Amino acid sequence: MSRTLRLLITGGGTGGHTYPALTTLSAIQRRQVPHDVLWVGTAGGLEARITAEHGIPFKAITTGKLRRRPNLKELGTNIADVFRIPVGVCQAIGHAARYLPDVVLSTGGYVAVPIGVAAKLIRRPLVMHEQTTVVGLANRILARLATRIALSHESSLAYLPASARKKAVVTGNPVRPELLQGNRAAAYDLFGLTFEVPLIYVTGGAQGSKQINTLIAEILPRLLPHAQVVHQCGPAWIEQMRAVEVPADLADRYHPVPYVGGELADLFAAADVVIARSGAGTVSELTAIGRPSVLIPLIPTGGDEQRKNAAYLASAGAARALLEPHPTGEQLLAELMPLLADPGLRQAMGQAAAKLGRVDAADALCDLLLETARPQTA
Repeated sequence: MSRTLRLLITGGGTGGHTYPALTTLSAIQRRQVPHDVLWVGTAGGLEARITAEHGIPFKAITTGKLRRRPNLKELGTNIADVFRIPVGVCQAIGHAARYLPDVVLSTGGYVAVPIGVAAKLIRRPLVMHEQTTVVGLANRILARLATRIALSHESSLAYLPASARKKAVVTGNPVRPELLQGNRAAAYDLFGLTFEVPLIYVTGGAQGSKQINTLIAEILPRLLPHAQVVHQCGPAWIEQMRAVEVPADLADRYHPVPYVGGELADLFAAADVVIARSGAGTVSELTAIGRPSVLIPLIPTGGDEQRKNAAYLASAGAARALLEPHPTGEQLLAELMPLLADPGLRQAMGQAAAKLGRVDAADALCDLLLETARPQTA
C-alpha cells in the first residue's frame, strides 16, 4: 500500500451481520496493511457494543425497516420507519462525505442501505457481502449500487438481480480463525467426557432456544444410552435443564451449560454431531470446521432464510434437517440415531460439509476490498 487505506464498514443489528465484518477487519490487521476504519451502524445494534469492545471508531445513524407484509401491529412502526429512512440516508451521506473512504464494506442489515446510497452519491466503491444462501431485501437493493458483490454460497447468484451477477464473486462467509484451532482433548477434560459414546453438542444460540431445549428434554432418557451431550441452553433455561429427569446411571453424560464462550472451538473439535439452528453464522462455522449436524431452522425468519440454509446443507449431504415448523422429539431421534450408530456416515457428512466451507473467506474478502479500493491506495 502506498498510503493508509481508509475503510468504512457498515452492517449489523445481529451477529450474523456484525461478526463477518469484524473478522474481515482482523484479516486486514493481520496483514499489517496501514489503515483507518470507521464503522457506521445503529446505536441499539450489536455493532455498537462490539465496536466499543474493540476500540473501533463508530458513528450511529437512524434507520428503519420496511416490512413487505406488515400486519396491523406493525403498521404504525412501518409508517414511522418510512420517515426514519431519509433521515438515516442524510446522516450516512454526512458521515461518508466527511470520512471519504477508499472503499466501503457492507455486511447487511437495514443500516447498510443508507451507507450504500451514500457511497454511490459520493462515488466511493462499495463491496457488498451476503452471508445467507438467500439474498435479503436490503442486499437486493444494494446489489444494484455495489461495485463488487461477495457471496457466501454459489447458490446465492440466482437471488441477485440479473444485471448485478457479473459483479459477484464467491468468497465464503468469514469465520473467526480461532474456531478452526480447537483442541478435542481440552473439551473432554473440561466437561469430564467419556470415549465410550459419541459427543453431541447442542446449541440454540447465546440465549438458548425454547424449541430446541424442549426437544432435548423430551428425548434425553432415550438418547443418553447412545451419546453424551453438552448443551448450551441459555442462562434463562439452565435450572430447568438441570432438573430434567434422566437415568441415574447416565446422568454424568448430560452437561447443560448456560453459555459457551472461549471453549467453543474445543467443543467444535470434539463434537461428533452438532444440533443447532441454521443461521448464516452457524452454517458457515459448521462447514468451515467440517462437522455433521442436525439443523432445526428458526421459522419464520426473513425470506425463510434459515430453512433454505438447512435445505441447502441437507441437499449436499452435509447435514440432516427438520424443516417442519413444529418438529417432534421422535423426528429428531430418527435423524440422530443413524449418525450415532455409524462413524462412517458421520465422516462422510463431515467431509461433505467441509466441501461447502471456506476457511479462507476472510482473506478472500480482504483481497476483494483491496482490489476494489480507489486506485491511489493500491
